[in-house]
Amino acid sequence: MTSLAARLATLLDPVDECLAAAYPSVLRPGQPPHTVYVAASDAGPGTVTTWGGQACELLEQHRVRLAWLVGDDVLDAVADRLRLEPIADIRYDFEDGYGWRPDATEDAHARAVGQLLASAPARPPSAGIRTKGLAAHERRRMLRTLELVLDAAGGVPGGFVLTVPKLRHPEQVPAILAICEHFERAHGLEEGTLRFELQIESPQAIIAADGTVPVARAIHAAGARLSGLHYGTFDYSAACGIAPQHQTLEHPVADHAKAVMLAAAAQTGVWVCDGSTNIVPSGGASQRDSALELHFRLVSRALAHGYYQGWDMHPGHLVTRWAATYQFYRESLRIAAPRLDSYLQQRSSDVIDEPASAQALATIVLRGLEAGAFAETDVVALSPLCTRATLTGLAARVMPSKR
Repeated sequence: MTSLAARLATLLDPVDECLAAAYPSVLRPGQPPHTVYVAASDAGPGTVTTWGGQACELLEQHRVRLAWLVGDDVLDAVADRLRLEPIADIRYDFEDGYGWRPDATEDAHARAVGQLLASAPARPPSAGIRTKGLAAHERRRMLRTLELVLDAAGGVPGGFVLTVPKLRHPEQVPAILAICEHFERAHGLEEGTLRFELQIESPQAIIAADGTVPVARAIHAAGARLSGLHYGTFDYSAACGIAPQHQTLEHPVADHAKAVMLAAAAQTGVWVCDGSTNIVPSGGASQRDSALELHFRLVSRALAHGYYQGWDMHPGHLVTRWAATYQFYRESLRIAAPRLDSYLQQRSSDVIDEPASAQALATIVLRGLEAGAFAETDVVALSPLCTRATLTGLAARVMPSKR
């Protein structure tokens, strides 16, 4: 047996090391519940406040209907959120939401956005830009915009993320890494400071010509700089030939792409972000009701499918983003707390939870805490042993010292 154990160690130790390096984490803290996209031309010091104010106004106009969806307690918490921190993460957009403009115009907007990013009170905790992509006809403009933004910001602001659109091939990732390294050297920054996200907007990122999964290769080629994958609803649907009226987040091609993204990113620490809807609550009362209910349903569906972040394109989306998010996590806590309590106390219950189940239960409660859906005191009130420290240990599959 000793010789067999030694042989197995020779064979499997390198495999263990490879797996540990490639799949280091079940839960990487800090994923924002959403990312707001604002055209760079519309960005200003008052953007976040303006969006929050418009969202609050819409909430009050539709309070009865919204309370029917989530109840007054959740809606009151959402109203507080919209007043205090309506946007958790923002991208100032120089791509599809901005379009092609004269170089002098985009230069000016890039400088303005850089100055805005440097002003912490004027932006959310997490913020960045989406540039144009890596294709031959647009990469010069991409580099110019990024350069001007970082110059005007005085370097890479805290929480800054670069969103790179339209990934089509994993060999584009080394080019992105080269871009990051260049700007870090130019600004005298520590290696790894500049992070980026990849937008998955092309079927070629999901299935390559040889049948492999390029997005999986891209994740591991990018290393620690890659923070997330964002699904691009309309480019992806159009590339698959889906008729415009059916280009939605719940179309089968969208579900397939996002499921592949989720599987490819699982346990890597890379976040997966749902896409957007182009239906916004901006018409008459009936249209607003319909749009709010649609977005609420789409966000709720995404959360149930394991996509804990999504795009928001309109102030009205903030209302239903936070409403669906808070309701989802509060309901998750109601279910998770008694099961975790039984698990930690080794008490019999209606559900037999193994370590992987306890890990999932703890992880969803931690996500709810991060999203602000409830406080640690709310958790402990339902399960006295479930402190944040205990939850963190369970999520990492580290058992508490005493059970």
